[in-house]
Amino acid sequence: MRFIVPAGMEHFPIESGYAPAVAEGGFLFLAGQLGRDDQRNVIVDPQTQFTRAWENVVTILTAAGAGVGDLVDVTTFHVGLREHLALYKTVRDRFLQGHTPPWTAIGVSELSRLGLLVEIKCIARLPG
Repeated sequence: MRFIVPAGMEHFPIESGYAPAVAEGGFLFLAGQLGRDDQRNVIVDPQTQFTRAWENVVTILTAAGAGVGDLVDVTTFHVGLREHLALYKTVRDRFLQGHTPPWTAIGVSELSRLGLLVEIKCIARLPG
């Protein structure tokens, strides 16, 4: 098992007690990614929050030697699922660039911090 902790995400294991991702058995398992700024404050604007969450996914994939085309499963947790779904899908599609892995969207009443609207959890295959 290999823990993936990209530059800028070193606080995950120290402050929160978990790695951003782990590589095992040819797959990469990503912890849920959120839309927070560099000071770890929740981003208020939904589009910017969704964009940052996907940027975090891409950062982790890249650190592990993978890309969005290697995603084999995506699960998203949404506060206000129906209200923000169309906007979320627009942002997601910009990142996936035509790749269509299985996706499950789950509406929830709250996430770990007030104001969070989405958490993105993924599994990717590791090239090679």
